[in-house]
Amino acid sequence: MTSRPNQTPTAPRASTTPHRSFTAHRCFIVPPYLLAHLASLEDPRLEHTRHAARRALESEHVFHTIRPGEPGTMRPPAAHPRASPDDDLSRPNRFISDAAGTETLPGRLVRSEGEPPHTDASVNEAYDGLGYTHALFCDAYSRASIDGAGLPLEATVHYGEAYDNAFWDGSRMVFGDGDGQVFSGFTRSLSVIGHELTHGFIQYTANLVYSGQSGALNESVADVFGALVEQHSRDQDVTEASWLIGEGIFTDEVEGTALRSMKAPGTAYDDDVLGKDPQPAHMDDFVQTDDDNGGVHINSGIPNRAFYLTAAGIGGNAWERAGRIWYETVTTEIKANADFRGFAGATIGVAGRIYGDGSGEVEAVRSAWQVVGVTS
Repeated sequence: MTSRPNQTPTAPRASTTPHRSFTAHRCFIVPPYLLAHLASLEDPRLEHTRHAARRALESEHVFHTIRPGEPGTMRPPAAHPRASPDDDLSRPNRFISDAAGTETLPGRLVRSEGEPPHTDASVNEAYDGLGYTHALFCDAYSRASIDGAGLPLEATVHYGEAYDNAFWDGSRMVFGDGDGQVFSGFTRSLSVIGHELTHGFIQYTANLVYSGQSGALNESVADVFGALVEQHSRDQDVTEASWLIGEGIFTDEVEGTALRSMKAPGTAYDDDVLGKDPQPAHMDDFVQTDDDNGGVHINSGIPNRAFYLTAAGIGGNAWERAGRIWYETVTTEIKANADFRGFAGATIGVAGRIYGDGSGEVEAVRSAWQVVGVTS
């Protein structure tokens, strides 16, 4: 299913830091402002959607608390054992479970690594999506799973009843099936799977605080690598890619293509039921709000467009040079409370370190952040 990397990743040495408790934090793909809008609908024909959105919001309010940024060693124990030093870390280790319409995790294990396809399409979509995400990090960045140490990739499908979301809970991916009127199954979008697993990658690296600008960067980095997972799996260059996040999760009744557009934030949907995509593309339109942990989903459009402009300015395959710059920035250069300007400066510095201060890559990164108004 996936190509093998040119070099085999190696796991880092085990940390000697004493284990401390980990508070579960769920990162959701559907932003709360969209669910709140759906939950307020008065059209009796959309009663099912209204109730589904309300249930999803209730679930989100319980778990979506601000995480104060922690060292990368403070992580929950994996349900399945990590790879041993003798294992081939270039290969994924996947486990797919079925919640069967309940909200009990992890559910019943239905497909493990190397087993043949299941009769359930959602199981196979999740299994393949985990594999494509592992392949991007392994092939492009020689990283052994999202933690760099061969972490098993786990997912649960058919979570809840008509559940209108998908999320990363700190140790696994969880997919709802959608309400059937607005949202269809969330396993259908590879960018969603890549996005949510990238929250795990962020968790094990910069661990960006999930609030304000650092939270918007958390969401943006997840969008960046979610898009790159999709592009890498399809061998698409910058011009061939859609740059859409969540393409395929809307039903045919919705006037929209995806949850977000990285190329043109604010244009992903314009629908009588959903309303219009509110994401800004420039700092002049930055949304000051206390909702959604300080607007982490809405303001992510600004750094999203900066990455798209960087990739377009460099050209070729976005996961190679543009993606490398963002990867190195997240893994080596920024702290948990980074803001847009600090992140921008770090990407420019990384581009200079890798490609040279006078390179076209540096100019592409610098120009991108200027276009979106983060730097002058």
